[in-house]
Amino acid sequence: MTSVLRRRNALCLLFLLPGLGISSWVTRTPDIRDQLTASTAQMGFILFGLSVGSMIGILGAGSLVARWGTRRVIGAGMLANVLGVAVVGLGASAGEGVLVAVGLAIFGLGMGGGEVALNVDGAEVERLFCRSVMPVMHGFFSLGTVIGACAGMVLTAADFPVAAHLVIASALMAGGLAVALRGIPAGFGRRRAVTSAQVTGSTRPAVWRDGRLLLLGCVILALAMAEGTANDWLPLVMVDGHGFDAAWGSGVFAVFAASMTLGRFTGGRFVNRYGRTAVLVASALVGAVGIAGVVFLDHGGAAVGAVVLWGLGASLGFPVALSAAGAGATDPSQAAARVSFAATIGYIAFLVGPPVLGVLGENLGLRQALILVLVLVALSAVLAALARTPGTAREPGAAEGEPQAAERSGR
Repeated sequence: MTSVLRRRNALCLLFLLPGLGISSWVTRTPDIRDQLTASTAQMGFILFGLSVGSMIGILGAGSLVARWGTRRVIGAGMLANVLGVAVVGLGASAGEGVLVAVGLAIFGLGMGGGEVALNVDGAEVERLFCRSVMPVMHGFFSLGTVIGACAGMVLTAADFPVAAHLVIASALMAGGLAVALRGIPAGFGRRRAVTSAQVTGSTRPAVWRDGRLLLLGCVILALAMAEGTANDWLPLVMVDGHGFDAAWGSGVFAVFAASMTLGRFTGGRFVNRYGRTAVLVASALVGAVGIAGVVFLDHGGAAVGAVVLWGLGASLGFPVALSAAGAGATDPSQAAARVSFAATIGYIAFLVGPPVLGVLGENLGLRQALILVLVLVALSAVLAALARTPGTAREPGAAEGEPQAAERSGR
């Protein structure tokens, strides 16, 4: 196996692990809410811990990658994911909402910082392959959510203890990290101190003035809001808004995760054929239709069908827009700064989304609160068209699943 293929496979596994962790938490949110005796608004502020941790992680990720390289930042981020999942479980078992929020903050810290490093490394692998592979990598995150959601649905139905469930998930994540991290080369993304200072001084103003990058960040914000809202609230929306029991609410989240996985595993070919702009616009429109169905359709089966569209529409926004942000760098050394900047705008959705939707849900109902997300996703279709993101064309002669011949040494 070439070093590039090994690196790609390692990244796929590393994307899968936080998906397993977050879905293990999400599927147990109805049980955790009951153990904490928390209201909808209180759950929104508990979820705010995840948002704060994610924002801190993502704000520091660019400089950390420049100082230590992607491998170290990925490893530290994944360790924080492992610890965070376990702390959430222990906090739920103790009935301590503050401890659950702390666990979510630790998980978010690792996820925010680690995800930037994963995407910077993934953008380099995509460059070596000369075609779109980022959606597939993000597809493994969604595959992790499917695995975790299916397990969570079964364990919820069996009344399996939340703490034991999340500690087991944490242990599995630790094992996967030990296997995968060896496939990531050391030193990539790292810059010498003098170069880092020069680059920082010269690129930050350009990044802030890049109108296309700002538009991409806003697209990421809207579609991250669509994805993050499902991750935070979907089981509760189905339980409180559509009358499902807790196990079936977890099952609907599994449907969403499966739809995300399908969209990401098949989306790369659409990006290669039609370009990023068309894919982002279509994704936003499909996602908006799905969210509208969950909000306005009263039939449970129809709402589940709408969740499928929601998942398909949300699946490609984050990876495709981040890929475009990294690909827009005139110098490969700028990729981390551009990905970090665009992702930071997107992570505003994770920062403000949970408490805002929690307060709206407390006063209007969770289904009605989703109208805010619907408006943002519909608007992102217009912003994606204005951004005019170029496609990732594969060079002639590149075999499916293989990097370019000149790149196979991992150079």
